[in-house]
Amino acid sequence: MSDIDDARAALRSIPQLAGWGNAEITRLGGLTNRVFRVEGEQTLCLRLPGAGTEEYINRANEAHAAREAAKAGVSPQLVFADTATGVLATAFLGGTVTMSAPLFKSRTGAPRRAGEAFRRLHSSGARFNFRFELFDMIDDYLKLLSTKTVDLPAGYHDVLGEAEAIRAALGAHPLPLVACHCDPLCENFLDTGERMWIVDWEYSGMNDPMWDLGDLSVEGGFDAAQDEELLLGYFGAKPHPDERGRMVIYKAMCDLLWTLWGLIQHANGNPADDFWAYANNRFSRCRALMASSGFGEQVAAVAAGPQ
Repeated sequence: MSDIDDARAALRSIPQLAGWGNAEITRLGGLTNRVFRVEGEQTLCLRLPGAGTEEYINRANEAHAAREAAKAGVSPQLVFADTATGVLATAFLGGTVTMSAPLFKSRTGAPRRAGEAFRRLHSSGARFNFRFELFDMIDDYLKLLSTKTVDLPAGYHDVLGEAEAIRAALGAHPLPLVACHCDPLCENFLDTGERMWIVDWEYSGMNDPMWDLGDLSVEGGFDAAQDEELLLGYFGAKPHPDERGRMVIYKAMCDLLWTLWGLIQHANGNPADDFWAYANNRFSRCRALMASSGFGEQVAAVAAGPQ
């Protein structure tokens, strides 16, 4: 069966959409999942889950987070979610551009609008069911990888040991946990030019709010000016040294975590990308940032807390 055939079969399995057999369906993309635009009585976005994602994605948590994010005004309305199969449908947001790293650089004000979207989410009072805990997730991914035939990048456990100092700094003055996206790929942002929307809540959870900013900076390859614009959009003013430090720390830590995610995709034979290269590139970037001259100062600022 083709991708479009699979999408039609999924539509037939959704009671309220079962009569959409003649809907126009367009494949949109997706890194681990398959995403489609469906034009019927209304325009929807249909998501079919990727193979193996059931090993590490809790679909009930995802559906709850998607509903809460829609209530917060940062994500489209959820139309249907099958927590057993992972099939999901949302309203389609017209008049938007799916973002990418180059578009975050070329579209005036894009980092600021992303920061504002994060602020709306983080300050909404939404409560997600999952606790996104960095080091627990690293342990869980390592356990999963131990069941697969794949090698870790050389030196991974050494860097993980070095990260204990970072764990201590982050725990010295922890921020209140808030509802976070936790996987802010550039492509998970939809921009109208005036407002940024966020989609795809698979990894979302209650987390340190600065994770979202640090992770987006890494995913978008932000330069110093873009980081400043992102922070200004989020805080509305220049951040304190410990706030900036947390963002920088999470740049390194998200690469440490997503290295393992890439290895899981590689082990599962995901054809969407060269995930072996992806994992090694992320780990190399993590090591480089942690070894950079100013990184220790950022860790010290976080350990010192608000001044």
